[in-house]
Amino acid sequence: MGFFDRIKKGLAKTVQILNTDVRDLFKQKGRLADDAFLEEMFELFVKTDMGVAASKEIIAEVRTQYRGRVVEMHHVLETIKAKLKSLLAQPTAPIQFAEKGLTVIMVCGVNGSGKTTTIAKLTSMFIADGKKVVLGAADTFRAAAVEQLTIWANRLGAEIVIGNSGSDPASVAHKAVAKSLEINADICIVDTAGRLQTQKNLMQELEKIRRVLNKQVPDAPHEVILILDATTGQNGISQAKHFMEAVKCTGIILAKLDGTAKGGVVIAIRKQINLPVKFIGVGESATDIALFDPNEFVDALFDETEKQDAIKS
Repeated sequence: MGFFDRIKKGLAKTVQILNTDVRDLFKQKGRLADDAFLEEMFELFVKTDMGVAASKEIIAEVRTQYRGRVVEMHHVLETIKAKLKSLLAQPTAPIQFAEKGLTVIMVCGVNGSGKTTTIAKLTSMFIADGKKVVLGAADTFRAAAVEQLTIWANRLGAEIVIGNSGSDPASVAHKAVAKSLEINADICIVDTAGRLQTQKNLMQELEKIRRVLNKQVPDAPHEVILILDATTGQNGISQAKHFMEAVKCTGIILAKLDGTAKGGVVIAIRKQINLPVKFIGVGESATDIALFDPNEFVDALFDETEKQDAIKS
């Protein structure tokens, strides 16, 4: 499955809402772009969790170009898509690898965000690219998390380093990097305990892990990736802000996009948080991960609507 098809698969629920509601705005051929029309469109975008700020910007663009005119759907869609692409614009930055030697990636997020599965997806992607990967199971307080990560490591062919239950997570992270250096691995991914962004002692633990990694490898961690659950919608914004303050996150992976009608939250994230969305999770299997491409993401959001418009015209 190509990227565009994967995105469409992941966005199916969000696209369904947009497809139905956008077409409802244009039930008759041509629609007067008056205040009522703009208000309906604003509510539509907020419903997909694009956020109030981003939705207002989109509506302002439509108002500037079309207010008081009778408009066709395809013209308005072109304007909306262009605005969305500008809001989502970001550097093309998948993973920042070390210039030489070991690349260390630290992964964080709240409980239930899809962190372990996303680590498996990254591992699968790196191994498919010929990289040797070591996983550090630094979520030492949850036996199920260590067990799940171990199963994935064995299935995918990665090394894994674990510690005793309840042991210092930073010591496991240290051992994982030491093991990586010993076997000349290319990438070390350090899992961390899921936590609420309001748990200060656990956020301090993340800071400690980061310091330990940096002492072992210059510039490590090269990436600090925050896993956000797309189904939480706007709550993900609050999570991201707190984690950024604690551990200086370098990017976001949006998990469970296929399980939500709130796929517009990507736009809210980019609008409110200056972090790139690096990948999106679009399914349950180890290969269901896609590099985030803003232009193709927007095209996929409105693909079905445009097809219906083309059929009608």
